[in-house]
Amino acid sequence: MLVSPSHGGNVGAAARAMRVMGLRRLALVAPRFPGIAAHPEALAFASGATEVLAQAAEHASLDEALADVHLAVAVSADTREFSAAPVPPWEACAQVLAELRADAALQVALVFGTERTGLSIAQVQRCGLVTAIPGEADYHSLNLAQAVQVICWELRRALLAAEPAPAAAEPDAGPPATLAQLERFHEHFEQALVAVGFLDPAAPKKLLPRMRRLFARARPRAEEVDLLRGLCKQMLLAAQGRLPGRPPRG
Repeated sequence: MLVSPSHGGNVGAAARAMRVMGLRRLALVAPRFPGIAAHPEALAFASGATEVLAQAAEHASLDEALADVHLAVAVSADTREFSAAPVPPWEACAQVLAELRADAALQVALVFGTERTGLSIAQVQRCGLVTAIPGEADYHSLNLAQAVQVICWELRRALLAAEPAPAAAEPDAGPPATLAQLERFHEHFEQALVAVGFLDPAAPKKLLPRMRRLFARARPRAEEVDLLRGLCKQMLLAAQGRLPGRPPRG
């Protein structure tokens, strides 16, 4: 998933890197101009990986692109304080592969930022896992397509070295929550925390990013998110004095 790519050549080179490593699903989020995957420069740099470009999906926003995704991995060299602590690419890819082997229906996205500025803090926070390619401290910036190549290779390497698949997840566990479902929960949860006085919206500090990381690690199922939202609803009703069987406040 490439966020706001601006150069057709980078899109084409990324498609080539993906295809060589056996990956074919490319998503483009708010590219600099529509149809960037069909630009002559993209086709030239793809060097034959034209089917990846032809099937590339375009999305207007990252939220839209991640709506049906269960696990998103942000690829960023930026380790700003509101970002989850990054893990090395080989660890991130091993985790992705383990998740996929436990649940083949899982939708995973590798998210790369724009060429000039990378991913924003807010975009990184939308992802449950952050990885950074370890380079020289004073010169660690890679071209977008180069970064895609490194991560795709690490995923391929993890696949080649994989052990026999673990036992499947328990059949009654239900599907994992999508990022769209988790985002709606986070909004509901924030409202509930404000209502009960646990969160000051004027000075939230680091509470909400920390809670996001907690739930990203927990990887809740859709049914569990529904349960948590039921809890949020009761918190809001309690704060408003509207719990069943109790007289309203005031």
